[in-house]
Amino acid sequence: MTKGQQLKTSRPDYYEATLPCGLRIIYEPANTEVVYCGIVVGAGTRHEDAADSGMAHFIEHTTFKGTTSRKAYQINGFLERRGGDLSAFTTKQETVYYATALKSDFHHVADILTDIVFHSTYPQAELDREKEVICDEIDSYLDTPSDLIFDEFETLIFPNHPLGRDILGKAERLKQYTTADAHRYADAYYHPRNCVFYAFGDLNFARMVKTLESLLPASDFPVTPQQIVTTIPKALPISTEKGWTRETDKQTHQAHVLMGCRTIGGNDKDCHALTLLNNIIGGPAPNSRFNVRLREKAGLVYSVDAYIGFYPDAGVWSVYFGCDQKDIKRCQRLIRREMDRFIEAPITENQLRTARQQLVRQLRIARDHFENHAVSMGRLYAKYGIFRNIEEVCALYDDVTPADLQRIANDIFNPERLSTLIYK
Repeated sequence: MTKGQQLKTSRPDYYEATLPCGLRIIYEPANTEVVYCGIVVGAGTRHEDAADSGMAHFIEHTTFKGTTSRKAYQINGFLERRGGDLSAFTTKQETVYYATALKSDFHHVADILTDIVFHSTYPQAELDREKEVICDEIDSYLDTPSDLIFDEFETLIFPNHPLGRDILGKAERLKQYTTADAHRYADAYYHPRNCVFYAFGDLNFARMVKTLESLLPASDFPVTPQQIVTTIPKALPISTEKGWTRETDKQTHQAHVLMGCRTIGGNDKDCHALTLLNNIIGGPAPNSRFNVRLREKAGLVYSVDAYIGFYPDAGVWSVYFGCDQKDIKRCQRLIRREMDRFIEAPITENQLRTARQQLVRQLRIARDHFENHAVSMGRLYAKYGIFRNIEEVCALYDDVTPADLQRIANDIFNPERLSTLIYK
């Protein structure tokens, strides 16, 4: 172990370390020939200045376009030629670069990930080409009302706040970005101290740490005043203002309806009770209350789903459905009826036991999707500095009571607080 390196192995189900350069590492051992790993960068839409619309997403795309030691064509297909995969995505909270490969190729995975994240050069010619790709992505997004409505809703409930900006940004501003703009943003956020390297698989942890330290010597990453920007605007508090209803003429055949409100964040003690409540009333299973009422009994929609978007300090709860325009009011009444049932009386202990069992088993099944699990593990550690195995995750729901669900329902489902956005 080198000077400055912190290695922790306090539990047999995961390992963590911090390199001298500041990179945090989280590793969960698993019996598989495949390694799932990546780098979570603490840089998302909420970290952008108002003038840098879409910058986090722009950097995600252009990070693949050349480094100090590789051209774009050398990055493209580097892992794929070995049967693996390399990709990325941007959220409002972070940017995630993730890879999949055989464990025998881990060194190649670590090499390419650390190279593109920490040594990208953002050549102008490559940036200009990628701008057209992102503009096409924006056009496609604008042509998809079932996606667009979510971002417009967050813009309205987080007014004049970074969480209210859409991830893709505006094409007009995007076309103006230069290599200097990219370096300005990357220099502030793409530093090992603002990142987490995660891995899931059958690897020797000490050797993994040694590999990463050799790729990222501390001497390459001095901390200067403009680096490691961690101060971001605090999220707006849970709104006490009355909800609103807005209709937008999108010339769509089907109506798209989104109802919801600002709510608690992932740091709140009630976030798991809210997750359970959401799963009961509008989760992905066909036995959710909304689906049974609107689809199975009334035949009014193809699908209806409730969502929670948790940030550490804020959240959004919403329910979305598409229907014939003549059925909007009826669908809203049925949704309101299901919400009121939770407000008026707590569910029974037996109903709670069944709902908890369903969610816990869904979580256990999801745990077997290794790539998604690995990404979730990395994001959890990056945001909250914690690791939870599947038993600990499931145990979070043991203490939720019917009274907890009713109390949260009275808050979230309060008709005075709910806002509605309709595309017609």
